[in-house]
Amino acid sequence: MDYLSNLFFALALIVGIGFFVVNVRKLVRNIKLGKDVDRSDNKAERWKNMARIALGQSKMVSRPFAGFLHIIVYLGFVIINIEVLEIIIDGLFGTHRVFQPILGNAIYGFLIGTFEILALLVLITVIIFWLRRNIAQLKRFMSKEMKGWPKNDGNLILYFEIVLMSLFIIMNATDHTFQEAGVGNPISQFVAPWFSGYSLETLATIEHTAWWIHILGILIFLNYLYYSKHLHILLAFPNTYFANLNPKGQFNNLASVTNEVKMMMDPDADPYAMPPEGAEDEVPEKFGASDVTDLNWVQLLNAYTCTECGRCTSSCPANMTGKELSPRAIMMKTRDRLEEVGKNIDENGGKFKDDGKQLLNDYITPEELWACTSCNACVEECPIDIDPLSIIMDMRRYLVMEQSAAPQELNMMMTNIENNGAPWQYNQQDRLNWKDE
Repeated sequence: MDYLSNLFFALALIVGIGFFVVNVRKLVRNIKLGKDVDRSDNKAERWKNMARIALGQSKMVSRPFAGFLHIIVYLGFVIINIEVLEIIIDGLFGTHRVFQPILGNAIYGFLIGTFEILALLVLITVIIFWLRRNIAQLKRFMSKEMKGWPKNDGNLILYFEIVLMSLFIIMNATDHTFQEAGVGNPISQFVAPWFSGYSLETLATIEHTAWWIHILGILIFLNYLYYSKHLHILLAFPNTYFANLNPKGQFNNLASVTNEVKMMMDPDADPYAMPPEGAEDEVPEKFGASDVTDLNWVQLLNAYTCTECGRCTSSCPANMTGKELSPRAIMMKTRDRLEEVGKNIDENGGKFKDDGKQLLNDYITPEELWACTSCNACVEECPIDIDPLSIIMDMRRYLVMEQSAAPQELNMMMTNIENNGAPWQYNQQDRLNWKDE
């Protein structure tokens, strides 16, 4: 019987990890659909960024209450899952608490006791998170992009964590030998009396059942990440490493356009001269972005990493004034379109079949794009260095340079600059009249 149990455990482990690997490969494939961009510079600064922001949670605590709660869940969930190593060994070889005789009661008890305290803290924190989302109904969780699946996803992950933490404590509380030792049970000792009326055989059955549900729940949770906003648990680290290190507000210039402007401003330039060798390669096949494959791979990584926390949108001045723009929605829509493109590729033998859709208009409207003030508030607020503004600016570039679809106000300003040397509609000779008033 034990042999079959070990075999079933090994099979569950192989299936769970195998399915996870398949999804990771799909994820990497989708991200690589983006244009190439070099983020290999300043390695020391990038490692520092990742350690400070992803590992150290430094930007989370800019909102102290939510940040502190998040750190509890983050640390608790990571540290408690160290015990998964023991569970895997026990499951494969039929042992029970294999590390206890190796580490000794003192060290093992300290570790498990720490895990129990963290499990209780995570349990309390997750309940607070649920209340904030569903009872207090904080405004940033009630936006229209947070209806349906995004809202359900946010709650489902909380239920997952409640169940996993509860099972961990129940496992320890129903382990009669562990409770008899009285080492490492600061929390479960108060839960154990709930099961005092059961026989040792029944306690063993409850413990074994809780153990199985716990490990299967972890495997399910691992594979659920791909479909959830909680993919940031894994992607926050590469996302912060490959983040843009340029000063906020510094936009990238297209070399081909820059060269064209320089030639226009050079009175000695020959417009009919042949371009230097290789210069024609600088001209992109499309200016800006209208679909996800026009974005670079870091922007697509950003889309998958988005936590949907809404800090960006709650800080966006355009959104505050009732405009259509929500930086969070920009990232969510980009991810949705990228997923759609990925499924299209899977369904058509590894090649994309034109579906008549694109990110622009079908997902993100020009109204959203032009509402942006390019203030960088969303970039500054994001706890894991996501850059919605870069996607907005690339799509604006497409509208202006490919479709000549700038808003009337912008076209008027450009015309005035061209004709009058200023954004305002009056003659250059009248520009200094204000000083005589």
